[in-house]
Amino acid sequence: MTKSDGRDTSGRFAPGNTCGRGRPLAAKAAQFRGALMEAVSAADIKAIAKTLVSKAKRGDMAAIRILLDRLIGMPLAADILERLETLEKDLHHE
Repeated sequence: MTKSDGRDTSGRFAPGNTCGRGRPLAAKAAQFRGALMEAVSAADIKAIAKTLVSKAKRGDMAAIRILLDRLIGMPLAADILERLETLEKDLHHE
């Protein structure tokens, strides 16, 4: 049974309600991701990673940010200073 607002008695969108279509482009996005996964080999990823590391070592801040975000996760706002201090200590001990 549906109410006049297009929802069923539990409040969910009822079948046929255009507001409850879900993610209409999800299937297409999944196809694109699949095609990309098929086009990129493990060797390609390794070469890209080496390039990223090389750029980061040369001081490319964008590469550094990408590399660190992927390896240790994006920092939370309150966590940034602590992470920087830890990284600086580690750099001075090498």
